[in-house]
Amino acid sequence: MLKRVPISSLRVGMYVQELGGAWLDHPFWRSSFKIDSPEVLRQIVDSRIREAWIDTSRGLDVAGGIDLEQAEAQVEQELARDAEDLPVSQRVPTEDEVARAKKILARSCQVVTEVFQQARMGRALQPETVMPVIDDVAASVQRNPGVLTALTRLRRQDTYTYFHSVSVCALMVALANQLGCGADGCRDAGLAGLMHDVGKLLVPLELLNKKEPLSEAEFSELRRHAEIGHELLARGNHTADVVLDVCLHHHERVDGSGYPEGLAGDQVSLFARMAAISDVYDATTSDRPYKDAWQPAYVLRRMTEWSGAGQFDTRIFHAFVKTVGIYPIGSLVRLKSGRLAVVVDQSAGSLLRPRVKIIFSITADRRLPPRVVDLSLPDAEDEIVGHEDPDVWGVDDIDFLWSGIDRRPG
Repeated sequence: MLKRVPISSLRVGMYVQELGGAWLDHPFWRSSFKIDSPEVLRQIVDSRIREAWIDTSRGLDVAGGIDLEQAEAQVEQELARDAEDLPVSQRVPTEDEVARAKKILARSCQVVTEVFQQARMGRALQPETVMPVIDDVAASVQRNPGVLTALTRLRRQDTYTYFHSVSVCALMVALANQLGCGADGCRDAGLAGLMHDVGKLLVPLELLNKKEPLSEAEFSELRRHAEIGHELLARGNHTADVVLDVCLHHHERVDGSGYPEGLAGDQVSLFARMAAISDVYDATTSDRPYKDAWQPAYVLRRMTEWSGAGQFDTRIFHAFVKTVGIYPIGSLVRLKSGRLAVVVDQSAGSLLRPRVKIIFSITADRRLPPRVVDLSLPDAEDEIVGHEDPDVWGVDDIDFLWSGIDRRPG
């Protein structure tokens, strides 16, 4: 049985199914493992993760905790409150924005690559040179905030740093807009998102791409990217304070469990709290050499747990959910009718009732001719009952189904 317990309840002999935080916040990049020594237990405690999921069928049990059914019910209840609070605004349909967003993504990554390569060669960064990228990204986000960030999930691993920067830029712009930060605030947020991970340019690639668990020394070196990036940006003469702040503090957590300074509460600025959420969402929905991507709907549910445990600013996280949707574009969902569908867009009516493309009959165990249905319409008789893993159902063309872009081999 899976059970969520506080870190203080962990003991040697327990089997950790999942730690209660993004893998970039702790050195345990394995999906699951047994606590086989006091040293491993100490490493978990020192990582400042607050909670963990244990599998009592594969290791020791402990009194208390919350089982999987209870935890999922809590998360869905929390997300449902977001859905009731604010309907989705009108937006350009996904199919109309994909081609434009694809061009913007290509141009943006080219510019970011050139700027970052100059930094690799020791030249001072001039963030103002990427402002046209911010404007292009903001325009796409204004038309449909979900498309550009969904497209970045189609990236290749060797371009991760650049696509990740553009994706976090787009998420920050969309979130700033949702929070009512105004035009200048949205541009500041976008620039901060674009530059937040620049310090990783000077982290050895073999460390960034290491598939094995990191040693304590290696994890400490990786965490220094925030300070390295801050130093790089500070060499420029006109870098905005908000950009410097986000670069240094995007791994801080409001419960004080983050780094490099262990800031807590209001010590973490608004934009750094926004970046913490945007960075984790994009990183965990991306394939990395050491970790397969999590599905976006699954990530939101894990982040809801982490937010409830104090890692993220709850108000900002709720705004983030309204931005990307409870079932983000590209999510595979199960319908009450016993069919599977891919989310192709958010609807103007409800975050719980997006536009979906029906593709599979569970009862007949066969693919269906794709058909788009807007679940928010009054005559829609179906509804979403949960999210699904495409790999479990053999849906290997999910990206093509929502975007028209085929990533499959061959």
